[in-house]
Amino acid sequence: MQIHISPDAEALGDALAQRIVAAVQANPTAVIGLATGSSPVAAYRAWGRIATSLGLDQNRVRGFALDEYIGLEAGHPESYHSVIQRDVVEVVGLDPHLVHVPNGNGEPGEAEAYDRAIREAGGIDVQILGIGRNGHLGFNEPGTAFDSRTHVVDLTAETIADNARFFASSAEVPTTAITQGLGTIFEARELVVIATGSAKAAAVAAALEGPCTEELPASLLQRHPNVHWFIDEDAASLLSGKYAEAGALAY
Repeated sequence: MQIHISPDAEALGDALAQRIVAAVQANPTAVIGLATGSSPVAAYRAWGRIATSLGLDQNRVRGFALDEYIGLEAGHPESYHSVIQRDVVEVVGLDPHLVHVPNGNGEPGEAEAYDRAIREAGGIDVQILGIGRNGHLGFNEPGTAFDSRTHVVDLTAETIADNARFFASSAEVPTTAITQGLGTIFEARELVVIATGSAKAAAVAAALEGPCTEELPASLLQRHPNVHWFIDEDAASLLSGKYAEAGALAY
């Protein structure tokens, strides 16, 4: 596990993007797992900028989003189909036909089909992750089994409240979603996690230094052989011991 701490969120985005670009340089058909939310936006901007400066051919890069709301039309501006198109495909310069998002219409078999599509693509090379204030990964809320596959989940009140900032009113926020399971996420060959702000500090500290328990989904990352955490000083403020030092550090 490597922990990178920086006072600058933009620098964290650049560092994370460098890992993605390296994966694409090594494998022009790399499969990248795509997270939504505000945390990875700077990384996507940096990825596009670095790829353009290098003249990197990304025409065959494939992507799989972590999740999607149930009940929002794909064309809704806050559906993850729209967010991935807007924040990733257009910014990075990917082929939209090679970027997949779960279907949010709640049809039976969609979860199994999504897991199967990831397997048929050869698995995820680099999975981008954020972390929720309650330690969730994707929309895997506390109590989700570590071996869970892609599934439909009821969102907690805390997650719904956190997502309300993207909607005109809290009443518009979907209460269910389809998400890659923790077992699905864990199968990625490399995991990169980005977290910024003091609101994430308790979850970051618990995930890195607390017990590995299904009550804190992100603690599963302690067991993965290839994880990079990219956190700013505010998100790192509750870490202790060797993780408490500032700077772009690796342990």
